[in-house]
This record gives sequence, C-alpha cells and structure tokens, in this order.
Amino acid sequence: MDWDKLRIFHAVADAGSLTHAGDVLHLSQSAVSRQIRALEESLNTTLFHRHARGLILTEQGELLFDATSSMNKRLDAAAARIRDSEEEVFGELRVTTTIGFGTLWLAPRLPHLYDKYPDLNIDLMLEEKVLDLPMREADVAIRMKEPSQADLIRKRLMSVRMRLYATQSYLETNGTPGSLEELSDHRLICQNLKSEQVGAGATYVQGLLANNVTSMLYVNNYFGVLQAVLHDLGIGVLPDYVIQDFPDLTRVLPESESAEIPVFLAYPEEMRQSKRIAAFRDFVQEEIISHRKQLRQKENI
Repeated sequence: MDWDKLRIFHAVADAGSLTHAGDVLHLSQSAVSRQIRALEESLNTTLFHRHARGLILTEQGELLFDATSSMNKRLDAAAARIRDSEEEVFGELRVTTTIGFGTLWLAPRLPHLYDKYPDLNIDLMLEEKVLDLPMREADVAIRMKEPSQADLIRKRLMSVRMRLYATQSYLETNGTPGSLEELSDHRLICQNLKSEQVGAGATYVQGLLANNVTSMLYVNNYFGVLQAVLHDLGIGVLPDYVIQDFPDLTRVLPESESAEIPVFLAYPEEMRQSKRIAAFRDFVQEEIISHRKQLRQKENI
C-alpha cells in the first residue's frame, strides 16, 4: 500500500472529516478526497460512509484504521527510543495513574522533577481505567496492583492502606467514635462501591457499612472524599499517604484499616533504555524515600 495514502486515511478516520483532516495535514479538502478515493480504488472497497454529520468508517475501514493505529503507536515508540538515545532528558512523558494518587500525592511533588529536568514535559493522565502500555496508550504507569500485562518492567514502590480520617474541628463538634459501632453516629464519606477501585478498599468500606451506618456521602474518587472531609462533612475513608500533606487530618479508630495495597510502577520492556522514564522512576523513588522519612519523624514527635 501507499504509505502516504495510509497516513492521510488515518488522519481522516481520526478526525471524522475531510476538512479537519486537511487542516491537520496542511492539505486542501479536494486533495485529501482524491487520496481517499485512490486508496479505496486500490483496495477495491469502500472505507467511509458519507453522512451529513461527517464520515463514518465502514467495517473494512475499521479494520484498516486498527492497523494504521497500531502502526502509529509503533512509530511513536520508535521515535521515543531514538530521542532517548540523547544524553539530555527532554520531550514528553505520558504518565498514567489513578485520580486519587495523581492528584493527592504525585502532582504536588512534580515541581521537584521540573526543577531538575526543565525540558521534560509530563502528560499526566488520571483515570481508574488501566491503559495499555505495550500499545503506547501511555509511557509509564503507577498502579495500585501488580500489572498483569506481559512485556512490562515493573517495580514495587510502596504499600498503601485505607484508613479513617476527620478534621479536628469536626471531631470537637461531633465527638470521636471509640469503636466501629459508634460510626453509626457519624456521616461516612467514601468511594461508591460501584466505582472502579482496588478490592482491598471496597472490602474495607463494606466492612464499615456493616456497622449500621446510615448517613453517607459517596464520591467517585479520593480527591472528592478528601475535600468533603476537609469541609467537616464527616469521617472519610482515605489512603494513608494523604496525612503527610494534610496535617489537619486526624486519624479516627487507629486500629481500623484496610488490607495492604501494593503500589507498582510499570513501563514497556522496549522503553528500558529511556532516559525520560529513568528520570521519572528515580524521582518517584526519591520522593517515596522522603515521604517515609517524614512520616517516621512525625510518628516520633
């Protein structure tokens, strides 16, 4: 096949419009249309249904778009490896992690990374869905369980436990529960059990709800849970790493916590020599060491 025509086809399929694809490719709409017609003739098939709202891929078009998408991702990976052969750490690094860990732990520490590598650009993708690293949906991931995908380099970073927290002002006004049974006198703030979350967190919340808790506030991520707790709405189920950056939080029922949740950093085997990933990995490890040191100092005060 003509590689140039495939490039144009991919742009049209991605944009859903000849005009928009032309803008991306810096070609006229007529030039793009001619290339698509020529590709359809060479394949003896129709790749697009013409619709009033734009172009819709046919079944054959979907097959070809899957192929060109895979090609693009592999080309991106090759380009990344070529860039990483340089001595300097620069360019884009796409990092995926959960909303809670990304907003509450990682993002506040990124200034330290930028101070060291000002030419590095982080694209932080926060979502509960596990992105496909071998297919280049992201370069590196931090996840609350060991990745199951093959061909990944993985490193265990630390462990997290879900615990109960409230502000001191809330406890002074509403009292401090002395047992799990007394949670029924308080509003519990937690992730909805239908939200995507690690099993240990969901199991912990289910156990708490067994104590006749009737007043609830459900949020679909831990950033929202934290904001509700900080505004004195109740007692929240939060990961233990928040306590360092939010000293106003007080742990409630210290004997109560979830099972251990492992935190892993992972990236594709083919990115083993990436200087950008090495820089990010070392940064995260240094921040975790500092995090642990500060927690130990706080416990000893």
